Amino acid sequence: MNNNFDETMKFEPPRDNQTDPREILMSVYKALEEKGYNPIDQIIGYILSGDPTYITSHQNARSLIRKIERDELLEDILRSYLNESKEK
Repeated sequence: MNNNFDETMKFEPPRDNQTDPREILMSVYKALEEKGYNPIDQIIGYILSGDPTYITSHQNARSLIRKIERDELLEDILRSYLNESKEK
C-alpha cells in the first residue's frame, strides 16, 4: 500500500465479464430471436418504456439488459449509428 498522502490514487472497480453494451445488446437480441420475438420492436419497447417485461428472461437476457442504464444504451446505439454513417 502506498503511504504517500500527497498523491491521488485511482480506483477502478472490477468490471463484470459482460458489461460491454454491444455484447449485452447482441446477447439480448439473440435471446429474443430464439424465443420468436421481433428483437428490434422488443428492445425499442424496453428503451422507451423502461418496462423490463419487453425483454425475455430466456438466456438471462432481462437481467443482462438491466445492467446498462437505458440512456447509456441509447447513447451507445446512436454513437455507433453515427460513426457507421460517417464511414460511408
